[in-house]
Amino acid sequence: MNSREKHEKLKDILRSYESVAIAFSGGVDSTFLLKTARDVLGDKAIAITARSRSFPQRERNDGREFCEREGIRQIFCDTEELKVVSHNPPNRCYLCKNEIITKLKSTLASSDIGFEVKYVAEGTNMDDGDDYRPGHQAVIEHGLKSPLKEAGLYKAEIRELSNELGIKTWDRPSFACLMSRFVYGETITEEKLEMVEKAENLLLDAGFKQVRVRIHGTIARIETLPEDLPKIIEMAQQLSHELKSYGFTYVTLDLSGYRTGSMNETLPRKVLGKE
Repeated sequence: MNSREKHEKLKDILRSYESVAIAFSGGVDSTFLLKTARDVLGDKAIAITARSRSFPQRERNDGREFCEREGIRQIFCDTEELKVVSHNPPNRCYLCKNEIITKLKSTLASSDIGFEVKYVAEGTNMDDGDDYRPGHQAVIEHGLKSPLKEAGLYKAEIRELSNELGIKTWDRPSFACLMSRFVYGETITEEKLEMVEKAENLLLDAGFKQVRVRIHGTIARIETLPEDLPKIIEMAQQLSHELKSYGFTYVTLDLSGYRTGSMNETLPRKVLGKE
């Protein structure tokens, strides 16, 4: 089945929902899902977005602009997952996702939407099974739908279709919860979340497409695409100076480059489900 056929399957899946709230972060996957849901269900497709210190403000602002431009109703809810996972255990993603989904559903239930929202859907796709993702268990437990995965869509296909639809996020780099920048067991604070967000914004504004600033105490470990290593080395002194002004003591460059879930490399194989 090619990408266009999968897109038609996705439309059929969403059409069967009759009404849906999309858990919308403003990223590549949820934007494509929300756009498709809107095209199929009209006003019976709405967006619900968590407001949290653990999600980049940059992405949330872009998501708000998208909804305004498309005329999509967007509901916000405030979440407090930092109170639940500040100790940063290996199952942090599960605890965090459980808190967020609980608040999303509660907000939907108390909002005067004007019609019954029959389903809540989120943006997991076929590529999301390749890494340690305990948060998906919370998605299953709460009964959320994952229509992109059900339609068999991979990230590259979502980008391709988004480009065809004129969705500006089609080539946006992958983002993730800012808590994923912390080594397991290290206390997560609002101050350190702000340090990481400012550091990544600095790199994005400098033209780097895909970056992570992982935090180890007060050490910043920068991950970027291999082809961007020469540029980042050229800017080393400037970047070091700026990141130290944010509160980092040392600034390092990871020679292995950007990869998703690099903090999971420290977890035992048993925790990762590989034994």
